[in-house]
Amino acid sequence: MSMRCTVFASGGGSNFQALLDKRASGDLHVDFVLLAGNNSGAKAFGRARDNGINTLHIAPSHFNDEAAYAKRLGDALTEVNTELVILAGYMRKLPPSIVREYRNKIINIHPGLLPAFGGKGMYGMNVHRAVLDYGAKLSGVTVHFVDEEYDHGPVILQKAVPVLDGDDENTLAARVLEAEHDSYWRAIEALASGKIRVDGRKVVWTSQT
Repeated sequence: MSMRCTVFASGGGSNFQALLDKRASGDLHVDFVLLAGNNSGAKAFGRARDNGINTLHIAPSHFNDEAAYAKRLGDALTEVNTELVILAGYMRKLPPSIVREYRNKIINIHPGLLPAFGGKGMYGMNVHRAVLDYGAKLSGVTVHFVDEEYDHGPVILQKAVPVLDGDDENTLAARVLEAEHDSYWRAIEALASGKIRVDGRKVVWTSQT
């Protein structure tokens, strides 16, 4: 039986589309049971509907307080029997109660080699600009479990990407995005097939894909 996955997205959902493509090709063996997001105009919603995936527009502003928001979010995940939460360009921090309930069952992909160039405010082009400003020769992607801190949970896998002479933030971003699309599904497939376990803050691969 395939792992039941809920995806959170706030924007275009290119990583989500890459995962859908890998599922369609037979490389990724999971079920996407829900697409949730805080931005009603996100293209990710359309991608989900085109693939027959249920959607949920939910944001803290819809509720009187954080507790009510967290409860509705938790109920939504429970209603579809979520086994793995996948953050795919989701621009909000999940409530602590959700992180606790789904400990080591929430993953994110970051457009840099953590722990470098991570933390609050370090997302998207902000990361690529910081990499270039620092003069780093390597960037890349990190797939990691989510904990209560930004970009802090145990690392599942990383893929390095060279920073080339003459790169600007757009050319670097395009190269990193290719690596994201080639990496995220591999981590998810490993999780779905039981090839990953977590020992404290260390992720152990029982066998490589």
